[in-house]
Order: sequence, then C-alpha cells, then structure tokens
Amino acid sequence: MTYDTVREVDQAIADALEGERARQNDTLAMIASENHVSEAVMEAQSSELTNKYAEGYPGERYYGGCEYADAVEELAIERAEELWGAEHINVQPHSGSQANMGVYLAVLDPGDKILSLDLTHGGHLSHGHPANFAGQVYEVEQYEVDAETGYIDYEGLADHAEEFDPDVIVSGYSAYPREVDFERIQETADAVSAYHLADIAHITGLVAAGVHESPVGVADFVTGSTHKTIRAGRGGIIMCDEEHADDVDAAVFPGSQGGPLMHNVAGKAVGFGEALDPEFEEYAEQTVANAKALGDRLQEHGLDLVSDGTDNHLVLVDLRPSHPDTTGKEVEEALEEAGVVLNANTVPGETRSAFNPSGIRAGTPGLTTRGFDEEACREVADLIYDVVEAPHDETIIAAVSEHVDELTDEYVLYESAPHR
Repeated sequence: MTYDTVREVDQAIADALEGERARQNDTLAMIASENHVSEAVMEAQSSELTNKYAEGYPGERYYGGCEYADAVEELAIERAEELWGAEHINVQPHSGSQANMGVYLAVLDPGDKILSLDLTHGGHLSHGHPANFAGQVYEVEQYEVDAETGYIDYEGLADHAEEFDPDVIVSGYSAYPREVDFERIQETADAVSAYHLADIAHITGLVAAGVHESPVGVADFVTGSTHKTIRAGRGGIIMCDEEHADDVDAAVFPGSQGGPLMHNVAGKAVGFGEALDPEFEEYAEQTVANAKALGDRLQEHGLDLVSDGTDNHLVLVDLRPSHPDTTGKEVEEALEEAGVVLNANTVPGETRSAFNPSGIRAGTPGLTTRGFDEEACREVADLIYDVVEAPHDETIIAAVSEHVDELTDEYVLYESAPHR
C-alpha cells in the first residue's frame, strides 16, 4: 500500500501515514493490545464501503443499495460463528468498549450493579471505572487478584458477589497473564442470579484457536475486540445465545450507535477468514510460547512477573522488588527511544499512580506476526532488561536501538514500507 494519491491532495497527511508505516516496520510492537493486520485486511478497510450507510441489519436496512454491505456482514457473522461457535453474533460494535455498552444496555437499567476486576489489578475502563460511562451510569464494585499470587481470588469474588448482589459480573481482563476459569465465575454468577459478561478483548484469537478455554456457551454474554490477537479489522463483537439476540441487536442499533462502519466490518470478515486457516492455530500457539519465553528470560534476569509467569500473550512486570526507584513510565519512554514499544502498567497493590505506575506490560502478538520465535523473544527480553537496568544511559539505549534495527531488518513487517 502506498499513499501517492493522498500525497497529491494532502502532503502533511501522506507524510504522517508513511511515517507511521515506517515506524511500525522499524520498531518492535509489544503493546499487548496491538497487532499487525495483513495487507488484505487493510485493503478491505480502505474500500468503497467507507462511503456506505447501512443502518440496521442484513435484509432489514433503513437505506437502499445495501446488497453488498449485506453480503459482507453476513460473511463476517458466518465466519465468526465458525471461529467461536456462538448461537448469535453481532459484528457491528465500533470497539470492544461499545460491545460492552451494548450488553449493559441490553440487560441493565441505570443504577443497576456491576461487579468487575479493579483497573489496577488488570481490569478495563469499560468494566466500570468512574471516568467511564459504565462507572457513571451503574453502581460498580470491584474485586481484586490475590496480592501474593497475582491470580484471581475466586473465593473472594464469590464472597463479594454474595454480599454485593450484582446484576452483572464481568470477567475477562486487560492485564491479566493467566488463564481465566470462566466456568467458576459462571457458577458465582448463577449463585447470585447475575448475568456473566466475559470480555475476551485480548484473547479473542487465542480462544478462536483453542489455546485458551472459551467462555462461549458458558457465560451469558461474550464480548471482544477484533484487532488484537485475532488480527482482523478494528472494532468489537458481541456473542450470546439466541434468547438474547434481539435485545443485544437493539442495544447496538439503535441503542448505542447509528450506522455500522461497513469498511471495518469488511476488515473483520477478511481477518476472520484468515483465522479459519489452519496456520492461525500455529500462530496462536507460537504467540503463547513466545510470551512464556519472554517471561522466563526476564525472570532469569531477576525481574518479578505478576503471578510468576504467563498462560497467554502477555507478561506483567512488577519493577518494585528489583528496581524500587525505577518507574514503569521511565522504562516505557527509554524503550520507545530504543525502538521497543510497550506500556507502563499498574500492578496489583500499586503504590504509585496510573500515570506513572510501577510495572510494564509486554505482549507478543505483534512480534509473532512478524515471525519471531522463542529464541528471538529471549533476545528481546535481554534488550528490555538492559534498558530496565539503565533507563537514562544513552549508550545503552543506542546499543539496544542498533540491535532492534537488526531484528526489524531480519523480520520484515510490510515489504513496501519506507524506513525512517
């Protein structure tokens, strides 16, 4: 993909687009929620469907001229059903957060109760943070992971649910490196007559590939993002049993959004089709293997991992035991200067602020898409440790940057990308 036509009409935007393409090619994307889609997904998302309004659902649109929009959405749904096995799927949400909003609107009234994981313990804004719509519209209490082990305290969750009597319990997390026992959380929800919403935004691809237990058929509702480990068009998805289908669809449109972004739905359809290829299972397995290799090497260097390891695509490092005077933000900024892009993150029992926390979160979906294996991820772990040891040493940062250049040259992302 080139931006020659854009350049003819808007030099500044073309420069920014080419700069971003070069940045992605020349750096290591390790933000756990990011990935790299194929050229085919990008081409679908830039199609003429960006011009088309298609309010409603296939066969029941409020505008004419939707025959091809219907075909695209129907394919996206069919492929999603094959990937995850849900009875009903809505592929229209613009994001994972709007997918969550759709579920809340479908089953809750303002002031109803949500029980979800605390943000500093690995939850997500849309699960009920006070700054988010969910925390402003609903009454929210939050459970925590065990501070000693880093694992979800399922017994504590059950006790909290019995005391709080929520209408919805949310599982699925933004910074939790362990497999989730969805059936156990469903038992807790059943015990208090609550709905169970499993937000698998981070692990949609791992669930589709069978390398993480699926909440589909267990939880009442499953939501997710479609651009993280699944590598499809950017957006959200809702899955549920047929009994909730009408309420969910009405909550998405017209309840929380107007016309779907049909070009994004096309990107979802293409990405879902790619995930149905047997090679995608290998990709998902490698993503998890790479995360384990990354985490193991970081531990060999003496860094502490929340929960002492990982079962999925990410590792969460608590810098306090080994580097008590170093913040996650310092490490994030130094690593970005060196070409390794990850994020500072809160850790259980956080003693600093969310803006300058005590941990870093690193994921392997993007590296795995580039072709990294366990040995390459161990190399990356060495680079991360070098910067953690000396985040203000420009000589170290320059050396790490040089090594990153070698890795990005070896594992090329987009062949046509210019270099910075």
